Amino acid sequence: MQKEISFSTLGQRADIGKIKIYRIVPNRYAEAVGPFVFLDHIGPQEHAPDEPRQEKGTGAHPHRGIATLTYLLHGEATHFDSAGHQATVRSGGIQWMKAGNGIIHDENLNVDPQGNNLITHGLQFWINLPAKIKAEAPQYLAVQAADVPQKLLDNNQGWLKVIVGQYENLTSAIPNYSGQFIYHLHLEAGQTFSLTTKAGWEYAALLPKTAATINGQSFKAGEFVEFGREGSIIEVSNQAAVATDVIFFGGEPYREPIVAEGPFVMNSQLEIAQAYRDFFNGQYGTIAYN
Repeated sequence: MQKEISFSTLGQRADIGKIKIYRIVPNRYAEAVGPFVFLDHIGPQEHAPDEPRQEKGTGAHPHRGIATLTYLLHGEATHFDSAGHQATVRSGGIQWMKAGNGIIHDENLNVDPQGNNLITHGLQFWINLPAKIKAEAPQYLAVQAADVPQKLLDNNQGWLKVIVGQYENLTSAIPNYSGQFIYHLHLEAGQTFSLTTKAGWEYAALLPKTAATINGQSFKAGEFVEFGREGSIIEVSNQAAVATDVIFFGGEPYREPIVAEGPFVMNSQLEIAQAYRDFFNGQYGTIAYN
């Protein structure tokens, strides 16, 4: 039986400077999807050939209690943080940072100099960590596009990339602290794909580029779709003349209390207050830009 669709939304604009952003999660219907408490859809945005590159970030800021994950569809992004990590990924790559017990980070977004267009386009997720992991030291991982697990679908349907979690015999390099997944489905014109879901998990989808039909309903490019608990099948049909893309994400419901304020996601208001206190006392360190 197909899963019921709870609601859909295009999100709210939350631009940072000249960067076009749609805030998808949280929204007025959903505080989280599985462990994912935040999702920004960045772009797509086309740039002038002579537009200056960002050499540093858009603004250093702290985090505690979460892992951030940026999946770059188009562009080049460089990460900097106060634990000494710095790395650049390009179109198709992933940046993952476990903020743990506190970190300051920054990042920039530019056109991919090795790409074939002038577009920047990406997704940034916040993954809520279990309480015991929130107390651990920060960690960082960069995964280039060539290292993202990918399955070619049967009958030239397209492909599926495993950004987080597992799909069949494929496993992402991104650490998991609970049941969670992010899949990128690329579905060719005239094709249909079915995803069998796990009982008790929460599921959502985002159409980052083009329209698609999901469980018999039509959705526009940029729409976020959340599914209900009933049913087990999500079917995507591409009735267009060009390929379409769908980002599936979700996982086990987060069972601990969620208290979010600014860049911190903790389990109590007292822990939020301590996160701010530690930040203002300089315990998260500083970034040494190279």
